[in-house]
Amino acid sequence: MSRADLSKDPEEVAAMFDGVARRYDLFNDLLSLGATRRWRRSARKIIDPKPGMKILDIAAGPGSSSEPLYKAGADVTSLDFSRGMLEQGRRVRPYLKFVRGDALNLPFDENTFDLTTISFGLRNTRDHKKALSEALRVTKPGGRIVVVEFSAPTFKPFRILYMNYLMKALPKLSRSGASNPAAYAYLAESIRAWPKQGELSSDMQAVGWENSSWINLTGGVVAVHTAFKGS
Repeated sequence: MSRADLSKDPEEVAAMFDGVARRYDLFNDLLSLGATRRWRRSARKIIDPKPGMKILDIAAGPGSSSEPLYKAGADVTSLDFSRGMLEQGRRVRPYLKFVRGDALNLPFDENTFDLTTISFGLRNTRDHKKALSEALRVTKPGGRIVVVEFSAPTFKPFRILYMNYLMKALPKLSRSGASNPAAYAYLAESIRAWPKQGELSSDMQAVGWENSSWINLTGGVVAVHTAFKGS
């Protein structure tokens, strides 16, 4: 089965996610011990979707991150690079507006969206600074970005336990039923190599986002970063 490596070749990443699309939501819930849904609820509160609000959900997969925004009345565009993820999304959430596109070259005009968001997808781009810059381009002046991503636990003993789970237990658990277990080995490697909270915040500011901040969820296993586009 296909898996990407940390070079994050776009075609390899897309093929890997094609392979896990059918059971993506289920396995995320199982491997996170149910935390994924809590993280998404926290992100929704931070996004605070309103009726008519134009939102771009980048790397939306099958639409699990887009659904609560849509149900709040927002005008949501769910973008993903993986054809398999889009097919699964259209099958299980036909009411969402799915678009195929690359986070590094978004198929939208400047200043289109009130808010852009990306949940657990920025880490999978070959150039996350370019993805952040593209999100800035398509966001309206005064608009926001909300990035939900795995991060670094702040309490050292917990961080050690968590990294052991990532590198040892998670790949073993995935072999018990995942359609593409190798993809979860990549998941663990990519999380371990990802910038810590402060580093990512600095990267956001470096490409032009302003007033970057974050909150930690589950002790820093996940961080929700927020920043604004200048008016």
